[in-house]
Amino acid sequence: MKEKLQLLYWLQQIDGELEELEELKGDLPVAVKVLEEKEALLQGEIDQKNNLVNNAKLTREKSDGDAVDFKAKLEKYKEQLYNVKNNREYDAITKEIDFATNGISEAENVFIEQENLITNFVKELEELNSQFTLLAFELKTKQEELLVILKENEDEFLRLQNEKIKITSRLDEDSLDRYNTIHSARRGKAIAAIRKDSCGGCNNRIPPQHLIDIQRNNKIYNCEHCGRIVVSTEVAETASKIMLS
Repeated sequence: MKEKLQLLYWLQQIDGELEELEELKGDLPVAVKVLEEKEALLQGEIDQKNNLVNNAKLTREKSDGDAVDFKAKLEKYKEQLYNVKNNREYDAITKEIDFATNGISEAENVFIEQENLITNFVKELEELNSQFTLLAFELKTKQEELLVILKENEDEFLRLQNEKIKITSRLDEDSLDRYNTIHSARRGKAIAAIRKDSCGGCNNRIPPQHLIDIQRNNKIYNCEHCGRIVVSTEVAETASKIMLS
């Protein structure tokens, strides 16, 4: 049991050092994540706007083609007017001429409408691309700053992670679950050593009988006030001397 208590205390020390390394990053990880999300959203807007431009161009080209077709038909119908033999043929061709004329007008209106849309979309795209360029630069700068910090502490981080793996491999699942639960609930500090007959975590007095139990190092004791695992001074002092292999 004493070795388990030492392992738990040393695990707390390792986690504390890992948290210190994490704190060196400051708000960079959050800033990078936020910028990445903004970049993704902006890229989505740009893609959507590009699709609108492409669709407008297709509609414009179709309307241009429709206008050409209607103009060709109009010329043909006008020529046929010279060859009509009766009023019925004249009325029929006149209707076709009106239909072609309306078709040309509608197609040309659609063409102008799509031209205007394309012009507006292109302006909006220019603004979006400008925003994207600035955002991408800011993101790259933050990523590089974070990478520098990660590189500077990479060896220490790997060393601590390796030690943590060795420690956790020697602890049973129940003890680890107990530790992790308290660690999360108590903002990263699950283990506390006795300090002046009090819990080193919350500074509340520990009853004399429990002090004796803790000093015996034969059971896991949780502080009645904060819930942390309290270990003896002996365990705390000898924890770092454990040979991890």
